[in-house]
Amino acid sequence: MTERAGICCTGNWIVDRVKTVDVWPQEETLANILDEETGTGGAACNVAIDLSRFGLDLRVSGVGLVGRDTDGERIFADCEAAGIDTSFLRATGDAPTSYTDVMTVRDSGRRTFFHNRGANALLSPEHYPLDELSCRILTLGYLLLLDLMDEEDAEYGTGAARVLAGCRQRGILTMVDVVSEDSDRFARVVTPALGYVDYLVINEIEAARTTGTEIRRDGTLDRDALERAAGILIDSGVKEAVVLHTPEAAFGLKASGEGSWRAAHSLPGGFIRGSAGAGDAFFAGIVAGVHEGWDLRESLGFANAAAASCLRHPTCTGGVGSAAEIRELALGLSLREE
Repeated sequence: MTERAGICCTGNWIVDRVKTVDVWPQEETLANILDEETGTGGAACNVAIDLSRFGLDLRVSGVGLVGRDTDGERIFADCEAAGIDTSFLRATGDAPTSYTDVMTVRDSGRRTFFHNRGANALLSPEHYPLDELSCRILTLGYLLLLDLMDEEDAEYGTGAARVLAGCRQRGILTMVDVVSEDSDRFARVVTPALGYVDYLVINEIEAARTTGTEIRRDGTLDRDALERAAGILIDSGVKEAVVLHTPEAAFGLKASGEGSWRAAHSLPGGFIRGSAGAGDAFFAGIVAGVHEGWDLRESLGFANAAAASCLRHPTCTGGVGSAAEIRELALGLSLREE
């Protein structure tokens, strides 16, 4: 095979129906829908489109499953418009395209998800044509939201771990994200994969549940605890670096022991139109940094700014601009305390 290049984004491909509401209602009460938009979503789709929007001349492709339906056609159309190679994105008649109803509260930007797992639940290691991939980096997200990939595997621990191991055997760097699920499955599903992950990029909720570390106390971020959690994840097998992001700041820890903090941006009133996709935009920023050879601190700063840019639009990718636009945006925003 010729020298590896580009990024293959794999895992969840979703259509998001984003509704902005005036309040989050109590059961059996009413909230008003103020705005409504439909867009593509899911870790694989969002990261692929964000990478394309960065304008860094990256070769981007995808692996996954969608349904043979209108939502699946929309995902293919959005990928084609973004220049994403969909040769290994398959359509199935056995399930509908996965979709999520995203309810975003106008004043806070906080969102709640109602998800139909659909075709993503059928994605398995057999759908990964590892010997045909020419990418240098493969991203996988989200663990805990891919039924067959999360299933136990007698040899590797989980189906996802099998895929990641196969990538590393072929010289492909692996980068992984996790969904913020309210469950006790993190140790069972996430931990087996860590030994085959080069870069783990997750938020503080996911880090806390995976490591059993209390990272927030009375709502306040405990930075020492966050650093300990990153260390536990490195000790659990992550090969190159762990990156943990929070609303206040991002922290990266290399396997060598080098750590770096970067403050998140302080956003003016009215800036946030929705927060769906911000974590994926952050992930895409780190992926771009790894591909382009940026140092950890630069990657963290760019990822924070990419996430901020995403907040400007209620859909998952509509607010993300080019790398130059993201850097210009960052210059105009103040930072939270380092």
